Amino acid sequence: MKTNLVKKAAHDGQTISGVHLTFPCPTLIEMLALQKLDFLYLDGEHGAFDLRDLEECCRAADLSNLTTIARIPDISPGTINQFLDRGVHGIIGPHVFSKADAEQLVNACYFAPVGERSWGASRGERYDIGPASVLEQMTELNANISVGVIIEDQRAIDNLDDILSVDGIDYFNFGMHDLAQSLGHPGESSHPEVLQVAEDVSKRIRAAGKRVREDFMIFAWMRDVIHAGIRSEITNHNG
Repeated sequence: MKTNLVKKAAHDGQTISGVHLTFPCPTLIEMLALQKLDFLYLDGEHGAFDLRDLEECCRAADLSNLTTIARIPDISPGTINQFLDRGVHGIIGPHVFSKADAEQLVNACYFAPVGERSWGASRGERYDIGPASVLEQMTELNANISVGVIIEDQRAIDNLDDILSVDGIDYFNFGMHDLAQSLGHPGESSHPEVLQVAEDVSKRIRAAGKRVREDFMIFAWMRDVIHAGIRSEITNHNG
């Protein structure tokens, strides 16, 4: 099994780079891999992915030695199973507001004895062909799954200490626009109060021995790369 570069970096602090993709395009993933990237971030909450799209994107990423992580639309076990069974190596959970939410996320991402992930014998479980026993394969998969939590609501901040006490979460990041909205500043993710809250929460996360995504992960939104490339080409042509 290939090393999950996101999980490794979340634990050792090594900087990794990748691309945030909101639409399915396996060919583009192959092209991106030529830039020596480490991971692919699929936006399964706001992006345009169905299950077949997810599997094809994971297949292209695997062949290109990219670690695939995905933001999921919700933290229900059924949704998480569908993403993991397609071959995603990391889950990023939105709408985690309490310790119970964090526990639900972790339980669905890991097999027993850590959690309660359902065995599907699909692509994510290498079609049930692996080590000598299913238990060995479960153990290996558990060691290679990354789990992230998005802080995007005042309720998560109110319950942060309880959320941080849940084992199995590798890192945290912020949904800045949703956080701004929750704090009474819709559309103002750069509002001083919002930035201060994010800074204060980041300190609390690090003090608990966890990492914030920005501590080790650099990525570009593919939409921004496309827009920037078009503007550059047009400017150069007109110039």
